[in-house]
Amino acid sequence: MTARNAAIRLSNPSRKHGEHLKDELYRQMFRLEADRPGADLDLSIALLRAWIASDSEDGTSESREWLKKICPICLLMIEAAQQVSGTDRQCIQ
Repeated sequence: MTARNAAIRLSNPSRKHGEHLKDELYRQMFRLEADRPGADLDLSIALLRAWIASDSEDGTSESREWLKKICPICLLMIEAAQQVSGTDRQCIQ
């Protein structure tokens, strides 16, 4: 990759948006680890926003691959937090 292409890529707004979404996901994961109130819902929303963004025209295959790796971790964290707090929701049969 040339220096010019790298500069263009770094100034790409969709790339910056993708990095912002990654930062937000990590921030919410840390909040959940710190047992902050409502962090499980906030992480869920951040994860959903990231998936929606990756599905748009701006989404890159790199961001989708990252989400495929991080999503199972986020889901396990959310489920564990809900079990600890006693808010594990089970289907009523």
